[in-house]
Amino acid sequence: MDRIKAMQVFTRVVEAGSFTRAAETLEMPRATVTTSVQQLEAHLGVRLLHRTTRQVSLTLDGGAYYERCLTLLEDLADAEAMLTDRHEPAGRLKVSLPGPPTRKVILPALPAFCARYPLIDLELGVNDRPVDLIQEGVDCALRAGPLPDSSLVARRLGYMVEISCASPDYLARFGTPTTPTDLATHQVINYHSGRTGRPLPWEYRENGETHQLQLGGRLTVDNADAYTAAAVAGFGLAQIPLYGVHEHLLAGQLVEVLPEYRPAPTPLSVVYPHNRHLSSKVKVFIEWLSATLRAYPGLIADPERR
Repeated sequence: MDRIKAMQVFTRVVEAGSFTRAAETLEMPRATVTTSVQQLEAHLGVRLLHRTTRQVSLTLDGGAYYERCLTLLEDLADAEAMLTDRHEPAGRLKVSLPGPPTRKVILPALPAFCARYPLIDLELGVNDRPVDLIQEGVDCALRAGPLPDSSLVARRLGYMVEISCASPDYLARFGTPTTPTDLATHQVINYHSGRTGRPLPWEYRENGETHQLQLGGRLTVDNADAYTAAAVAGFGLAQIPLYGVHEHLLAGQLVEVLPEYRPAPTPLSVVYPHNRHLSSKVKVFIEWLSATLRAYPGLIADPERR
């Protein structure tokens, strides 16, 4: 029995909460994962996990052993990194990314990263769902907005400039608002928040303070691409990250309104598990991602830069 490998499998089962999910993230047969943990328990002479049909949980001995395994595996990773990080970053890198910035900014620039690091194999999960990094075996994730308290390590990459905009056709029909008080006579496109289950409020900043309004609108969407498309189609006013509508502004399909009352910039962060060694492949990807995002219009390092 390879005890180091068995420890890695055991910790993955604990983090994933089941043998099946652990096998998927490790890309191993479920039977192999089960056998590995059974052999480890036989070697130690104790039961490490309580097993049910739906999930597994740690026994008292298993909890203590799990914590020691984490320490030992982190020390081993650090020792290996002293030598391996001197070489070209390599291996599979599993990343979770939100859809809009991935399609607009990250994917078009990604060939340059792949050419620079040919030994890294990328697995991208592209969706707006906040994945569980530990359970799903994700190395790092890009997240927009305030971060909830968690066991994840966060690194701030920058901020997204948000603007208010509408199509020329809509403005020709309803007029152009010049102050937030004008919004009472306008239609807005509501964006349905997946976190709260309610439409997001209209936001603006005035004299350094953030204000929110609940405005009327006939259309509500729950997808960023649909939200932008609805604005281009003339359904009403919308608040969208500048990077997402930059091309539409240049083409004259959308026009910024209330430029003196922009919402507060939205933070962008990379998160990764605190108990996972930050390998060279993750480091170079985060550095590349940071540089790529900051080079694009509407993605800034300083939230006070308007």
